[in-house]
Parts: sequence; structure tokens; C-alpha cells
Amino acid sequence: MARNSGRRRMGVEEEAEESDERWLLTYADMITLLMALFMVLFSISSVNVSKFVTLQRSLQDAFSGRILPGGRALKESGGSTTSPTVAATPPTTAAAVTSDGAGKGGKVDAKAAAAAAAKAEEKDFKALKARVDAYVDKHGLQSKVTTLVTKDGLVIRLLTDKLLFSSGSATVQPGGRGLLSKVGGLLRAENQHVIRVRGFTDPLPIHTAAFPSNWELSAGRAASVVRAFAEAGVAPERLEAAGRAALDPLTSNATALGRARNRRVEVLLPREATGAAAADAEKDSGARPRFAPDFGPKGLK
Repeated sequence: MARNSGRRRMGVEEEAEESDERWLLTYADMITLLMALFMVLFSISSVNVSKFVTLQRSLQDAFSGRILPGGRALKESGGSTTSPTVAATPPTTAAAVTSDGAGKGGKVDAKAAAAAAAKAEEKDFKALKARVDAYVDKHGLQSKVTTLVTKDGLVIRLLTDKLLFSSGSATVQPGGRGLLSKVGGLLRAENQHVIRVRGFTDPLPIHTAAFPSNWELSAGRAASVVRAFAEAGVAPERLEAAGRAALDPLTSNATALGRARNRRVEVLLPREATGAAAADAEKDSGARPRFAPDFGPKGLK
């Protein structure tokens, strides 16, 4: 019994001594981690500037969409399964990189293509203008209809008095239906540009049940012309109608003749291309229409 009790006391003493030394393991682990931390800090304390700049530019290229398929940015592409190839060094060529990946040659080609498109569009405008002018000349409507190729596009101006609408009305008169049908047919054949129809009135107020003001009257007249074009076969998605009331007068409203010339409907085919041809048209856009009177040195606005 004494021998067994002695063994138990020795086991308890050994277990107590072992438990008292367990803190050394935690301390040794902490020292090891601190040493690893200081080694990492020391290793990154000296930065290779050239490699850092290369990494920075490579990341910028990756997120800008230059090196991903289709030219899409990383956020837009959603992470393609094909790994993009990042250049090891920044590009050293003199050619500037455009958004579609082309250099100066791409810029020149794009500029040439834009100029060619502008010239082709200018040619189409002039051809359509000639066809409208031929119809106008044939039917003696030179004082009522004029066409202009301006910086904004092709403009067809139609005076409303004694042609399209009677005073205070937005219903197309029988004499104007043939004109709108013919112009609509020409616009249908063109089939490329949006057609914006705007109605204009003089500043004299109007107060009727149908048209409380010139805004409703001008918008109603534009809508009637749009409806006539649609009946002539022009695609509805190409048509837009807007009323401008007495805004943007062509000439002075001080006389009855001036007000009559400001009561009009304008049909605009806006330009889609830009370039040298559009710039040349802008220089000629100040040309006065044939029916415009001269109300002073400035003439038309």
C-alpha cells in the first residue's frame, strides 16, 4: 500500500511539472511567428521599381479592356475563361493605342472612313434635294416649298398658308395632300434617316377648343404631316413630330408677309456622319431659301 501511494505521488508531481512547462510551447510558437513576420517585412522593404511599374501598367491594361477578347473590360466580360496575356513590359512603340486596339494607322483609317461616309451622305442629300426640287418646279410650288442642305442635314420647308392648312386648322387641305404624298414617297425610298417634322406658327395668339395656344396648333400640324407620310408608306419608327409654336422664326413677324412665311412645317433628315463634307455644308448653311424676303441687312436669321 505504501509503495502504491508513493507511485501515485510521483505521477502527480511529474504531471504538475509537465503542465507548468506547456507555456514554453506557446512562447516558442510566438517567437517563430515573429521571426517569420520580420523576415517577410525585410524581404518587401526593398522594392524593385521597374518591376513595380511593369506590374502597375499590366494591371491597368487588364482592367481597361485592351487585352481581353472583344475589347471588353473585366467587369463587363464577367471573367472570361480564356486567360488574357499580359505584356511583360510596357509598350515602347510610338504608335498610340486606341480604344479598339488600333494604333495610328487605325486612327487614320477611321478618319478616312468617317470622311467617306460624310461625303456619301452629302451626295445622298443632294440627290434627294434634286428630286424634291424637280417636283416643286414641275408643279409651280417654288414660292411654297424650298429645300436646303445645312449643317444639320436636309431640310424641306413647307409654307402652310393656302397649301397645307387653313387658318387655325391642323387638317391637311386637299391641295396639299398630293405634295405630302409625293414627298413621303421620296422619303420612303431614301429609307436611311430619321425624319423629324416640326410645326411653326406666328406669334399671334389662338384660343379655340381644339387649340388653346400655338403650341397645340403647331404640334397638331406636325402630327398631320407625319400621318400623311405614314400613309405614303414611310416606316413609322422613322417619324418624329414636334411643335415649336412661334419659336425660331425665319424672318420678322412685324408684317403680315413675314408672319405668313414663318407659318411653316419643316422636315429634317438629320446628319448621321461627320467629316469634311459636313463642314463644307455648314459653310453653305447660311444660304437663304428662294421664298425668303429681305427684311434688312441681316435678312434671314
